[in-house]
Amino acid sequence: MIIFEKTNIFMSEEQKTQVKQTTSDPVILEMEAKYPEMTREFKKIMREQYELFCKKQSNYGPDNISLGKDLTKPEDIKLSQMGLFFRMNDKIQRVKQMVLLNAQDNVGEALDDTYQDLSTYSIIAQLVKKGKWGK
Repeated sequence: MIIFEKTNIFMSEEQKTQVKQTTSDPVILEMEAKYPEMTREFKKIMREQYELFCKKQSNYGPDNISLGKDLTKPEDIKLSQMGLFFRMNDKIQRVKQMVLLNAQDNVGEALDDTYQDLSTYSIIAQLVKKGKWGK
């Protein structure tokens, strides 16, 4: 149970009941109260990305990132991270072309898909760095 009075968050009673309790962190509660649509959509996007990640991993398996290595040696981790760098750079170049240079999309991949891939690769890079990839 969360006691809002102790968190110095100024919310109406209606806002207090609308905040879905997933944490007791006062900063998170404050942001969810101040920006309910944004924070709700952020969580929704993260959930959708997680579900897509799981489905893609079912198709690809972990070897597409680990290159068939067990990622226990520093050089194997670095190689995996380099591969992720190139994948992320491809996505950044696509964003650059479409957003900054107003290039026409000839691929049929929505810009949102590119953002999603970039975000997912960033999380995968963290998993590799923490030694959790494929485990």
